[in-house]
Amino acid sequence: MNLENINMIYVIPVAVFGMIAVAAWWLFDMFSQKSSRAEDRLDEFKDPLLRKNRESSATTSEAMAKMLENVSPALAKPLQPRNDKDANKLKNKLSHAGFRSESAPTLFLGIQFACLILGLMLGGGTVVLLGQFNQSGIFKAVAIAGLFFYIPGLGLWYLGRKRKEKIFLALPDALDLMVVCVEAGLGLDQAMRRVSEEMKKTYRVIAEEFGLCNFQLQVGRARSEVLHELGERTGVDDLHSLASILIQADKFGSSIAQALRVQSDSMRTKRRQIAEEKAAKTAVKMIFPLVFFIFPGIFVVLVGPAAITVVNEMLPMMAGTK
Repeated sequence: MNLENINMIYVIPVAVFGMIAVAAWWLFDMFSQKSSRAEDRLDEFKDPLLRKNRESSATTSEAMAKMLENVSPALAKPLQPRNDKDANKLKNKLSHAGFRSESAPTLFLGIQFACLILGLMLGGGTVVLLGQFNQSGIFKAVAIAGLFFYIPGLGLWYLGRKRKEKIFLALPDALDLMVVCVEAGLGLDQAMRRVSEEMKKTYRVIAEEFGLCNFQLQVGRARSEVLHELGERTGVDDLHSLASILIQADKFGSSIAQALRVQSDSMRTKRRQIAEEKAAKTAVKMIFPLVFFIFPGIFVVLVGPAAITVVNEMLPMMAGTK
């Protein structure tokens, strides 16, 4: 193996890692929480040049978004779901991650197909550069393409998981605020609107969900449909059960405040049990870092000097016996 092949062996993994890191940073920057409009206006008053830069960046982002919308249908065509069940499943996954637009499935499938093409190009380029035109080289190319193909799905799963966790942690506080509003004389619709306004800073995700429900109620949709869609849209089991309880309370005329209070207490108990479960697992999880990383260092520090002393004492004795 010559020097050029050795250099390519080290350069290609570094290039792949760099591309994945850049893509992850771009996704993180795109989905990160942005500042409010009031804060942006204050910054623009402080720095007039900032407004021009934001306008230019907004124009560039709009152009890129328009280009993606135009290119995505052609790229997503080979990966389109074959039946309504698969289409609804993909739509639910995107909705759980917070993507509710009609073009979200097409954009996701387009990005997934583009990642597959990029993986095939990178894998094929690796095979050509290394000259491995055999079964092992083809397997490496297919593995790289498969890795790039599943990266959007893993990112979508991670975003959905983090969003569900935020909703789960915010639900008890939101229910307490709803209980206070309902007991103060507000209706369920006004209580949800109040929650969406008051919790916009602390729990933005659940505030957006309640705000969307309030908007749907204002346009004339039935409350049972809105609450049922709330549970299905978020994918959180506790919110789904809350929607079912509120639908039953509204249907049979029972106390909504009492139902909310009971649900809030049960969710706080569940959250405390999850915390206790994680605390109980900590001792078991700490065994492996202790054994593989901490104990060897302690062993060297404690036994090393004694071992050196024993060796120094034994060497003259062994030399004398000889």
